[in-house]
Amino acid sequence: MRVDRTDMSDSRLPGRRAEDAPVRAVRRLLARVSRGLCRTLAEDDERAAYWVRHVRHGVVLSELSVLTTVAYVLLTPQGAGADPLLLTLAGLVFVLAPLLLRLPLAAMMRDRRGPLFFYAWSIAVTLVVAVAARVDGGAHSPLYILLFITLGFMAGTYPPYGVAAMGSFMTASYVVLVSLPVLEASVAFIAGIMAIYTALCVLVSVNSWAAHDRQVGLLRAQRLLAATDELTGGPNRRAFLDRLGVALAVARRDDPAVVCLIDLDGFKAVNDRDGHLAGDVLLREVADAMVSAVRDTDTVARLGGDEFAVLARTGTDLTGAALAERLRDAVACRGAAHGVTASVGLAALEPGDDVRSVLHRADQAMYRAKTAGGDRADTRDGGPAAVRAPVPRTGGGPAWRPAGPPAIAHAE
Repeated sequence: MRVDRTDMSDSRLPGRRAEDAPVRAVRRLLARVSRGLCRTLAEDDERAAYWVRHVRHGVVLSELSVLTTVAYVLLTPQGAGADPLLLTLAGLVFVLAPLLLRLPLAAMMRDRRGPLFFYAWSIAVTLVVAVAARVDGGAHSPLYILLFITLGFMAGTYPPYGVAAMGSFMTASYVVLVSLPVLEASVAFIAGIMAIYTALCVLVSVNSWAAHDRQVGLLRAQRLLAATDELTGGPNRRAFLDRLGVALAVARRDDPAVVCLIDLDGFKAVNDRDGHLAGDVLLREVADAMVSAVRDTDTVARLGGDEFAVLARTGTDLTGAALAERLRDAVACRGAAHGVTASVGLAALEPGDDVRSVLHRADQAMYRAKTAGGDRADTRDGGPAAVRAPVPRTGGGPAWRPAGPPAIAHAE
């Protein structure tokens, strides 16, 4: 008799899913905690410099704590042998803490090394204070109060998960390393106060990081708005010039790229005849048509009015002349109902070029195409020395999406 193994596996599937659900939940929780603990601290130079300053402040706090501890040791009678050991620990901290500033802190704050550095520092401080307090009399020593300084230091900088983890570690180390084997009521009281203070520090950290995230979000939104054309939703003149500057900085003869300037022919008549609202609609349609005529990695920007620009890498799969013709034809197809066409001027990017010279050559080429009658592309700067007249069309515009390696990457 044949056994239907498919049915058997299907019958077991709900049970398996039920068994896997807790495992998946635990994995998601662990992943969330891991992200919270090892959150990237800095994404730019300004934020990295902030963290470096914070390390300096921590070193200063460590030095002041050492001096306070030395004063306590010298002014308080201690048991036999306690003074030398406490003074030795204090001396080691005083000498080693400034050495932290010799680490490549700015680079470390940009990856996982940043949070791991702070956690290692906090753990080391906790263990040193725990040993000192144990030597000084265990639960009766006031030295463990120094860890409240460390918790306060973490509250304004560590991610909330990090504050909670380190505060819990400090509380546990006080109970286990300092107080045991005798667990007095005063120990439980101090541990409870430390747990409450940890919770307070977590709230401070949550608010601090939430404010930072809001500020970063606002700055990103402002940068995006500053680089976006409000009419078409694509890059504006500022964004195009930035991307052109980046492309020129890496321009090579064996990796050609071009700039096309596109000026609409007959667009003023649309505004005069149908109104500016109809003109705005047409500009958005023309922008969409040009985006469809190029690759995803090319840049189509509106420079202002009815003038557009395209930045693209060229090669065997797409020559500058072919690109210019595609753009001209895309505008002609979309603007046919309004009597709108395009004059396209092309300029190739050459090593040593600057933004102004490239745009000047492209503008001259575009002007030659317009004075030759419009609805044509001038590619003299990046191909055969000719003004390419319009090619007759037999139907709708082609769906241009050539394959090939990414061209000039869009700026973030």
